[in-house]
Amino acid sequence: MDKVVVIAGPTASGKTDLAVELALKLNGEVISADSMQIYRGMDIGTAKPTMEERRGIPHHLIDIVDPDEEYSVAQFKEDALACIKDIIKRGKTPIVAGGTGLYINSLVYNITFSETISDWEYRERMKKLSEEQGPQVLYEYLKKVDPKSAEIIHPNNIKRVIRALEVYETTGIPISEHKEASRKNPPLYKFLIYGLQVEREELYRRIDQRVDKMIEKGLYDEVKGLLGRGYSPDLVSLQGIGYKEIIAAIEGRCSLSEATERIKTNTRHLAKRQITWFKKTEGLVWIDYSNANTWAILKFLADNLNNE
Repeated sequence: MDKVVVIAGPTASGKTDLAVELALKLNGEVISADSMQIYRGMDIGTAKPTMEERRGIPHHLIDIVDPDEEYSVAQFKEDALACIKDIIKRGKTPIVAGGTGLYINSLVYNITFSETISDWEYRERMKKLSEEQGPQVLYEYLKKVDPKSAEIIHPNNIKRVIRALEVYETTGIPISEHKEASRKNPPLYKFLIYGLQVEREELYRRIDQRVDKMIEKGLYDEVKGLLGRGYSPDLVSLQGIGYKEIIAAIEGRCSLSEATERIKTNTRHLAKRQITWFKKTEGLVWIDYSNANTWAILKFLADNLNNE
């Protein structure tokens, strides 16, 4: 069975740099598993690797949709599998790197998504209810009908909460059970999954440093430019961390300094959720990447690939 390397972990843990180094060593190509880097024109706030940082290594599934386009986990899985197949066909090593746990799980567990389960009228009703009474109302209902999904979906992720409720209302079966049943399908490849572990204080230092650099690079102007091109601040893409906070500053609801601190705080919370998620990923091997000897880790990863 063909092998695919997966580099996972919290934001700012060093996934992109390690993936590039590994690709250089293994004649590989990188497939991004980041639900924000898919958007064109959203470069600074998503910490998208620059061409210089990619060091000539092809990166797939970056800049593939506009900020107002929808992109599902099912679509990611389809696109990622097509990339993997093509990379292997050309005699290279596929390296999946990113922090979006749902994207990674869709591959390693070979989750089958039923896009045919839909009720647009129900979606609109739930969206209106959320706007009128707040997202917590929907989340409390989700906890009753599908507690497993409620554990992994953030209360403010309205789109995913509504989707989970929609599947339950349409089929009478929680979406978590649909996913569990689909996991019985064997994976198409041998996935070697590694998680980067960074000491909490060091991770927070990296997050703060990254956010400060984003501001220096012009995140404010990037967001202002997106709004200037007519993109609604209510879009899923512009509700991402780094964008919603700057929008608040642009609209005068807070200062740029306050927005910057909010981005740091929200990014730390995201990192905690990512760590919790990946701790539940079967077969994931944690690597201490706090004070990393990159070359030793690269040798370890390469040896594992060859010995599996």
